[in-house]
Amino acid sequence: MRKALIILGDLDDRDIGWLARSGVVRTLAAGERLIDAGRDIDHLYFVTDGKLRVTTPGGVQLAILETGEVVGEMSFVGKRKPTANVTALTDSRVLAIPRATMIAEFALDNGMAMRFYHALAVFLSDRLQAMNGEGDTDLDDSILDNLTLAGDRFLRLIARLERRNS
Repeated sequence: MRKALIILGDLDDRDIGWLARSGVVRTLAAGERLIDAGRDIDHLYFVTDGKLRVTTPGGVQLAILETGEVVGEMSFVGKRKPTANVTALTDSRVLAIPRATMIAEFALDNGMAMRFYHALAVFLSDRLQAMNGEGDTDLDDSILDNLTLAGDRFLRLIARLERRNS
């Protein structure tokens, strides 16, 4: 969940409300593919429940993503086709935020754009450090200060989605 907390720690409550209003909850059955390598994706996903497996097209497992993880961020930033497949390991749910909707909102709210892209940069830097064998790297003190708030925001986001979909 650390990855989503990094992003949600930088966003403010209005941003979280916007995500909840603008996103669509998508339910995945175990074995269902969310992302196909080589195929365009037009959403950014937050895993709100379940487990997803990330694999190369050849089937090599790269990662297991659980509740709180973010999926599709590399394609969001680079506008490139994904190089990995993402498949539900268990029945899962994701909050799908359309890329075009986010870009349109960023044009209207430069503050949200700045907060989101800063959080995404920290998120990707943290992932790169972990991939380079730097282990569980220490986060900046300002990010650590926001983790509790971010955890609360994530729980409120899920609660809002549950109420909206019930």
